[in-house]
Amino acid sequence: MTFRDLNLKKPLWNALDDLGYHTPTTIQANGFKVMMSGADTIGIAQTGTGKTLAYLLPCLCMWEFSKGPHPQILIIVPTRELVAQVVREVEKLTTYMNVVVGGVYGGANMNTQAAMVLNGLDVLVGTPGRIFDLASSGSLKLKHIKKVVIDEVDETLSLGFRPQLLNVFEFLPAKRQHMVFSATLSEEVALFLEDYLISPVRVEAARAGSPIDKIHQIGYRAPNFLSKVSLLRHLLKGFEGDSKILVFVSSRALADTLFEEIKEELSDSIGVIHSNKAQNFRFEAVQRFQTGATRVLIATDLIARGIDVTDVTHVINFDIPENPENYIHRIGRTGRADKNGMAITFISEKDDAALEAIQVLMQQPLVFEKTPKQVAYTTELLEFEKPVVAIPGKVLKLPSRENKGASFHEKKAKNKKVNVRYNHKKAMQEKYGKPKKKR
Repeated sequence: MTFRDLNLKKPLWNALDDLGYHTPTTIQANGFKVMMSGADTIGIAQTGTGKTLAYLLPCLCMWEFSKGPHPQILIIVPTRELVAQVVREVEKLTTYMNVVVGGVYGGANMNTQAAMVLNGLDVLVGTPGRIFDLASSGSLKLKHIKKVVIDEVDETLSLGFRPQLLNVFEFLPAKRQHMVFSATLSEEVALFLEDYLISPVRVEAARAGSPIDKIHQIGYRAPNFLSKVSLLRHLLKGFEGDSKILVFVSSRALADTLFEEIKEELSDSIGVIHSNKAQNFRFEAVQRFQTGATRVLIATDLIARGIDVTDVTHVINFDIPENPENYIHRIGRTGRADKNGMAITFISEKDDAALEAIQVLMQQPLVFEKTPKQVAYTTELLEFEKPVVAIPGKVLKLPSRENKGASFHEKKAKNKKVNVRYNHKKAMQEKYGKPKKKR
C-alpha cells in the first residue's frame, strides 16, 4: 500500500510526495478509514511508528475551508516540545492548503498567544493548561471544534493534566469526534476514556513492549553513580565521531549532576534537557542535538515522548526507568526508519525488580556484557545514594501543647481588643447618668 491508495485530497498527496513519504506505516494505514468514518478512535502504537501523521492526515482530509476565525481542529499534547513538533508537521503537510495552524503552551507570553488566536486559526495545538487559560479568558472560542485529538494521552494524565483536560472539555461542543493516541493503555487511561468517548474503535499497530528487532539491546552491571560515570566515559570514547547518543536519567537533579561530571571532557559536544530548564534553553538543546552540534544529550523521560529527533544511533539508560513502558519509549528513539540502533542499560542491584518487569513486558531477557577491563568501579557513594540509618532508642519528643492557644503564646493586650460599634446614646448615659440630647 502507498499513500495514493488512501482517499486523500490532492494537496496532501503533493505534500507527501515533496516530503518523500510514499508508504504508510501500520497505524497510518489501519487507522485512516476508521477516523474518516467519524468514529471515536483509540490508536495504540509505539514511539516512532508515525502516530502524528496517523491523525493529521484524516483530520486535514476532513477539514473544510471557513471564513470564520475559530479553529475546527484541536490537538492536545503534554509538552511544549511536542506542540512545536506537531505545528511543524501540520505546516509541512499543508503546503498546498490554505490552513492556518498555531501552537500555545505555558511558559510563553499569554498575551502574544491570545493575539495569535484572535487573528484566526484552523488548527490549534497546545498543552491543556494554556488552552484552558485562553478559553476561560475569552480569547479562544472552542464552540466550532469538530475534531479533538489527544496525543500521548497516558503521559498527559500522568503529568497531572486531568483537571485541565476536564476544564477544556467544558468549552467544547457536544458533537465532536475524538482521536486519542498513546503508546500504552493503562486501566486508569481506559476508565478516563470510557467516560468521554462514544463507542470508540481501537486501532493497534503493535503491542506496546514487543521486541524491536532493529535495536541491539545490552546491559551492564554498575553498582553506583560514580561507577556508572566511569562506564559511560569509557563507552562514549569508543563511539564513532558521527554518533548521536541520548542518555536517559531518572530525575532533573541527576541530569544536572551527570552533566557537571562529564562536561569537561566533552566540551561543547554535550547538552542537557529537562522540565526545569527554560523554554528557549530546551528548544535550543534539542535543535543543537538534531543538527549534530552536540553528539550527547542527557535527558529525563520528558524527551522520550514525541520529540522528533532523528538519526539517534545509541540510547543509554544511565538509570533504569521504574515504569517498564518508559523503557520501550526510551529505546524507541533509535533504530527508526530503515536504520539499526543500540540500547545500553546500566543496572545496579536495586534495579532488579524493575529489570524483571521490563523483561516480562518485552518477553525476552536483557543480554548482559562483561564490564570492560579499563573501567574502574568504586564503592564510594554520593550523598543521595547513602542509606538513611535510623538510630535505635532515639525517639523524638514532641513539645507539649497543653494550655496553649492557637498561636502557641499568650496574645498581647493590644491584640485582645475587639472592634465594637460605637453607641452614642450609651456613651452619654455612662458619662452623664442620662442621655444627652442633641440640640
